[in-house]
Amino acid sequence: MKTFLVSILALAALFRASAQVSVELELEQDQFLPSETMRLAVKITNRSGQPVHLGADANWLTFNVESADGFVVIKNSEVPVLGAFDVESSQMATKRVDLQPYFSMNKPGRYKVIATVRIKEWLLTINSAPKHFDVINGAELWSQDFGVMVATNTAPEPRKYALIEANYLREQLRLYVQVSSSGGAHIFKVAPLGPLVSFSAPEAQVDRISQLHVLWQTGAQSFSYTIISPVGTVVSRDVYDNFNTRPHLTVNASGEVVVQGGVRRAKASDLPVVKLP
Repeated sequence: MKTFLVSILALAALFRASAQVSVELELEQDQFLPSETMRLAVKITNRSGQPVHLGADANWLTFNVESADGFVVIKNSEVPVLGAFDVESSQMATKRVDLQPYFSMNKPGRYKVIATVRIKEWLLTINSAPKHFDVINGAELWSQDFGVMVATNTAPEPRKYALIEANYLREQLRLYVQVSSSGGAHIFKVAPLGPLVSFSAPEAQVDRISQLHVLWQTGAQSFSYTIISPVGTVVSRDVYDNFNTRPHLTVNASGEVVVQGGVRRAKASDLPVVKLP
Protein backbone atom coordinates (compact mmCIF):
# COMPACT_ATOMS: atom_id res chain seq x y z
CA MET A 1 0.00 0.00 0.00
CA LYS A 2 2.86 2.34 0.88
CA THR A 3 4.60 1.65 -2.45
CA PHE A 4 1.37 2.32 -4.33
CA LEU A 5 0.93 5.64 -2.47
CA VAL A 6 4.51 6.69 -3.33
CA SER A 7 3.88 5.88 -7.00
CA ILE A 8 0.70 7.95 -7.00
CA LEU A 9 2.51 10.91 -5.44
CA ALA A 10 5.35 10.62 -7.97
CA LEU A 11 2.92 10.58 -10.88
CA ALA A 12 1.09 13.58 -9.43
CA ALA A 13 4.38 15.46 -9.13
CA LEU A 14 5.25 14.66 -12.76
CA PHE A 15 1.82 15.81 -13.90
CA ARG A 16 2.22 19.12 -12.06
CA ALA A 17 5.71 19.58 -13.54
CA SER A 18 4.52 18.86 -17.10
CA ALA A 19 1.71 21.35 -16.63
CA GLN A 20 4.21 23.96 -15.47
CA VAL A 21 6.54 23.53 -18.46
CA SER A 22 4.83 23.99 -21.82
CA VAL A 23 6.03 23.54 -25.42
CA GLU A 24 4.55 25.50 -28.33
CA LEU A 25 5.42 25.37 -32.04
CA GLU A 26 5.39 28.27 -34.49
CA LEU A 27 6.05 28.25 -38.25
CA GLU A 28 6.84 31.32 -40.33
CA GLN A 29 4.07 30.33 -42.77
CA ASP A 30 1.43 27.64 -43.25
CA GLN A 31 2.23 26.59 -46.81
CA PHE A 32 5.53 25.52 -48.36
CA LEU A 33 6.83 24.38 -51.72
CA PRO A 34 8.61 21.00 -51.88
CA SER A 35 12.20 21.38 -50.58
CA GLU A 36 11.55 24.91 -49.30
CA THR A 37 13.27 25.95 -46.08
CA MET A 38 10.90 25.19 -43.18
CA ARG A 39 11.92 27.24 -40.15
CA LEU A 40 10.25 26.07 -36.95
CA ALA A 41 10.37 27.88 -33.60
CA VAL A 42 10.05 25.72 -30.48
CA LYS A 43 8.94 27.91 -27.56
CA ILE A 44 9.52 26.46 -24.09
CA THR A 45 7.86 28.25 -21.17
CA ASN A 46 8.91 27.47 -17.61
CA ARG A 47 6.49 28.14 -14.74
CA SER A 48 7.83 25.47 -12.40
CA GLY A 49 9.47 27.79 -9.87
CA GLN A 50 12.97 26.47 -10.60
CA PRO A 51 15.42 26.59 -13.54
CA VAL A 52 15.18 23.98 -16.28
CA HIS A 53 18.44 22.70 -17.83
CA LEU A 54 18.13 21.78 -21.50
CA GLY A 55 20.24 21.13 -24.58
CA ALA A 56 23.03 19.02 -23.09
CA ASP A 57 21.81 15.75 -24.62
CA ALA A 58 21.31 15.07 -28.32
CA ASN A 59 17.77 13.75 -27.72
CA TRP A 60 16.52 16.50 -25.41
CA LEU A 61 14.42 17.75 -28.33
CA THR A 62 13.08 15.48 -31.08
CA PHE A 63 10.51 15.88 -33.84
CA ASN A 64 7.92 13.66 -35.46
CA VAL A 65 6.33 14.56 -38.80
CA GLU A 66 3.22 12.75 -40.06
CA SER A 67 1.15 13.03 -43.22
CA ALA A 68 -2.62 13.41 -43.10
CA ASP A 69 -2.81 11.23 -46.24
CA GLY A 70 -1.39 8.24 -44.41
CA PHE A 71 1.92 7.80 -46.25
CA VAL A 72 5.15 7.51 -44.29
CA VAL A 73 7.33 10.60 -43.90
CA ILE A 74 10.94 9.43 -44.11
CA LYS A 75 13.32 10.91 -41.55
CA ASN A 76 16.71 11.45 -43.19
CA SER A 77 18.45 12.09 -39.87
CA GLU A 78 17.86 13.64 -36.47
CA VAL A 79 17.54 17.42 -36.33
CA PRO A 80 20.72 18.82 -34.65
CA VAL A 81 19.72 20.53 -31.40
CA LEU A 82 22.79 20.27 -29.15
CA GLY A 83 23.71 23.34 -27.12
CA ALA A 84 23.16 23.60 -23.36
CA PHE A 85 21.11 26.46 -21.92
CA ASP A 86 18.90 27.21 -18.91
CA VAL A 87 15.33 28.44 -18.81
CA GLU A 88 14.71 30.35 -15.62
CA SER A 89 11.34 30.23 -13.90
CA SER A 90 8.72 32.57 -15.44
CA GLN A 91 10.78 32.81 -18.63
CA MET A 92 10.47 31.48 -22.18
CA ALA A 93 13.24 30.19 -24.43
CA THR A 94 13.01 29.66 -28.20
CA LYS A 95 14.92 27.02 -30.16
CA ARG A 96 14.85 27.53 -33.94
CA VAL A 97 15.44 24.70 -36.42
CA ASP A 98 14.99 24.00 -40.12
CA LEU A 99 13.02 20.79 -40.65
CA GLN A 100 13.43 20.60 -44.43
CA PRO A 101 16.81 18.80 -44.68
CA TYR A 102 15.80 16.12 -42.17
CA PHE A 103 12.38 14.97 -43.41
CA SER A 104 11.23 13.95 -46.90
CA MET A 105 8.17 16.13 -47.51
CA ASN A 106 8.26 16.47 -51.29
CA LYS A 107 4.76 15.11 -51.88
CA PRO A 108 2.00 17.77 -51.84
CA GLY A 109 -0.45 17.33 -48.97
CA ARG A 110 -1.22 18.20 -45.38
CA TYR A 111 1.27 17.43 -42.63
CA LYS A 112 1.67 17.87 -38.89
CA VAL A 113 4.75 18.14 -36.71
CA ILE A 114 5.02 17.36 -32.99
CA ALA A 115 8.01 18.28 -30.83
CA THR A 116 9.03 16.29 -27.75
CA VAL A 117 11.09 17.88 -24.98
CA ARG A 118 12.82 15.63 -22.43
CA ILE A 119 13.93 17.01 -19.06
CA LYS A 120 16.52 14.49 -17.93
CA GLU A 121 16.75 15.59 -14.28
CA TRP A 122 13.01 15.23 -13.79
CA LEU A 123 12.59 12.07 -15.92
CA LEU A 124 9.91 14.07 -17.70
CA THR A 125 8.73 14.02 -21.34
CA ILE A 126 6.55 16.84 -22.71
CA ASN A 127 4.87 16.81 -26.13
CA SER A 128 3.76 19.92 -27.96
CA ALA A 129 0.39 20.30 -29.60
CA PRO A 130 0.59 19.34 -33.29
CA LYS A 131 1.35 22.12 -35.75
CA HIS A 132 -0.30 21.62 -39.16
CA PHE A 133 1.02 22.88 -42.50
CA ASP A 134 0.60 22.19 -46.22
CA VAL A 135 3.09 21.35 -48.96
CA ILE A 136 1.82 22.72 -52.29
CA ASN A 137 2.93 22.63 -55.90
CA GLY A 138 3.81 25.73 -57.88
CA ALA A 139 3.85 26.60 -61.58
CA GLU A 140 7.18 27.04 -63.35
CA LEU A 141 7.31 30.41 -65.13
CA TRP A 142 10.88 30.36 -66.42
CA SER A 143 14.01 28.21 -66.29
CA GLN A 144 17.56 28.23 -67.60
CA ASP A 145 20.53 25.90 -67.30
CA PHE A 146 23.87 27.32 -66.20
CA GLY A 147 27.27 26.09 -65.09
CA VAL A 148 29.01 26.60 -61.77
CA MET A 149 32.63 25.90 -60.90
CA VAL A 150 32.76 23.57 -57.88
CA ALA A 151 36.46 22.65 -58.04
CA THR A 152 39.55 23.85 -59.84
CA ASN A 153 40.72 22.08 -63.01
CA THR A 154 37.33 20.43 -63.50
CA ALA A 155 34.44 21.05 -65.86
CA PRO A 156 31.64 23.29 -64.55
CA GLU A 157 28.76 21.47 -62.85
CA PRO A 158 25.47 21.87 -64.77
CA ARG A 159 22.64 23.39 -62.71
CA LYS A 160 19.30 25.01 -63.39
CA TYR A 161 17.54 28.14 -62.18
CA ALA A 162 13.74 28.12 -62.18
CA LEU A 163 11.19 30.77 -61.21
CA ILE A 164 8.09 29.26 -59.62
CA GLU A 165 4.74 30.90 -58.96
CA ALA A 166 2.64 29.66 -56.04
CA ASN A 167 -0.81 30.76 -54.89
CA TYR A 168 -0.13 31.24 -51.19
CA LEU A 169 -3.26 30.57 -49.12
CA ARG A 170 -5.24 31.06 -52.36
CA GLU A 171 -5.11 34.81 -51.75
CA GLN A 172 -1.67 36.00 -52.82
CA LEU A 173 0.70 35.00 -55.60
CA ARG A 174 4.28 34.50 -54.49
CA LEU A 175 7.44 34.16 -56.53
CA TYR A 176 10.10 31.59 -55.65
CA VAL A 177 13.51 30.70 -57.06
CA GLN A 178 14.66 27.10 -57.25
CA VAL A 179 18.25 25.97 -57.84
CA SER A 180 18.52 22.34 -58.91
CA SER A 181 20.66 19.95 -60.90
CA SER A 182 20.31 20.33 -64.65
CA GLY A 183 17.75 17.53 -64.91
CA GLY A 184 15.92 18.62 -61.75
CA ALA A 185 16.58 15.36 -59.89
CA HIS A 186 18.36 17.10 -57.01
CA ILE A 187 17.11 20.39 -55.56
CA PHE A 188 19.77 22.48 -53.84
CA LYS A 189 17.61 25.38 -52.64
CA VAL A 190 14.08 26.78 -52.85
CA ALA A 191 13.77 30.35 -51.59
CA PRO A 192 10.86 32.83 -51.57
CA LEU A 193 11.44 36.09 -53.42
CA GLY A 194 8.23 37.93 -52.55
CA PRO A 195 4.67 38.74 -53.66
CA LEU A 196 3.82 38.90 -57.35
CA VAL A 197 0.98 40.64 -59.19
CA SER A 198 -1.00 38.40 -61.51
CA PHE A 199 -0.89 40.69 -64.55
CA SER A 200 2.90 40.85 -64.85
CA ALA A 201 5.55 38.35 -65.98
CA PRO A 202 8.93 38.46 -64.18
CA GLU A 203 12.13 39.16 -66.10
CA ALA A 204 15.17 36.96 -65.48
CA GLN A 205 18.75 36.93 -66.77
CA VAL A 206 21.89 35.00 -65.78
CA ASP A 207 25.07 37.07 -65.71
CA ARG A 208 28.62 36.07 -66.61
CA ILE A 209 29.41 34.80 -63.08
CA SER A 210 26.25 32.64 -63.05
CA GLN A 211 24.23 34.90 -60.78
CA LEU A 212 20.50 35.18 -61.47
CA HIS A 213 18.94 38.65 -61.80
CA VAL A 214 15.15 38.80 -61.33
CA LEU A 215 12.90 41.83 -61.77
CA TRP A 216 9.17 41.50 -61.13
CA GLN A 217 6.17 43.70 -60.39
CA THR A 218 4.84 43.74 -56.83
CA GLY A 219 2.31 46.59 -57.03
CA ALA A 220 0.71 49.13 -59.33
CA GLN A 221 3.94 51.13 -59.69
CA SER A 222 6.52 49.11 -57.72
CA PHE A 223 9.04 46.47 -58.82
CA SER A 224 11.39 44.24 -56.85
CA TYR A 225 14.89 43.43 -58.08
CA THR A 226 16.87 40.56 -56.56
CA ILE A 227 20.22 38.93 -57.36
CA ILE A 228 20.59 35.24 -56.44
CA SER A 229 23.86 33.29 -56.18
CA PRO A 230 24.39 29.87 -57.81
CA VAL A 231 23.74 28.20 -54.43
CA GLY A 232 20.37 29.94 -54.03
CA THR A 233 21.25 32.66 -51.51
CA VAL A 234 20.08 36.24 -51.98
CA VAL A 235 22.98 38.56 -52.83
CA SER A 236 21.03 41.84 -52.87
CA ARG A 237 17.50 43.26 -52.94
CA ASP A 238 16.25 46.56 -54.32
CA VAL A 239 12.91 48.20 -55.01
CA TYR A 240 12.22 50.33 -58.10
CA ASP A 241 9.28 52.65 -58.78
CA ASN A 242 7.77 53.20 -62.21
CA PHE A 243 8.36 56.95 -62.44
CA ASN A 244 8.19 58.18 -66.07
CA THR A 245 9.86 54.99 -67.36
CA ARG A 246 9.14 51.37 -66.52
CA PRO A 247 12.18 49.49 -65.13
CA HIS A 248 13.50 46.52 -67.09
CA LEU A 249 16.61 44.34 -67.23
CA THR A 250 19.31 44.96 -69.80
CA VAL A 251 23.00 44.21 -70.42
CA ASN A 252 25.26 47.27 -70.45
CA ALA A 253 28.36 47.88 -72.55
CA SER A 254 30.54 46.15 -69.94
CA GLY A 255 28.46 42.97 -70.16
CA GLU A 256 26.82 43.46 -66.77
CA VAL A 257 23.12 42.83 -66.12
CA VAL A 258 21.55 46.03 -64.77
CA VAL A 259 18.14 47.65 -64.30
CA GLN A 260 17.33 50.39 -66.77
CA GLY A 261 14.50 52.84 -66.21
CA GLY A 262 12.46 53.55 -63.12
CA VAL A 263 13.79 55.06 -59.89
CA ARG A 264 15.46 52.96 -57.22
CA ARG A 265 14.19 53.55 -53.70
CA ALA A 266 16.82 54.62 -51.22
CA LYS A 267 17.72 52.11 -48.52
CA ALA A 268 18.98 52.76 -45.01
CA SER A 269 22.43 51.55 -46.09
CA ASP A 270 22.55 54.35 -48.70
CA LEU A 271 22.47 57.06 -46.04
CA PRO A 272 25.78 58.35 -44.65
CA VAL A 273 26.68 57.44 -41.07
CA VAL A 274 26.56 60.54 -38.88
CA LYS A 275 29.20 60.50 -36.16
CA LEU A 276 28.43 62.53 -33.08
CA PRO A 277 31.22 64.79 -31.81
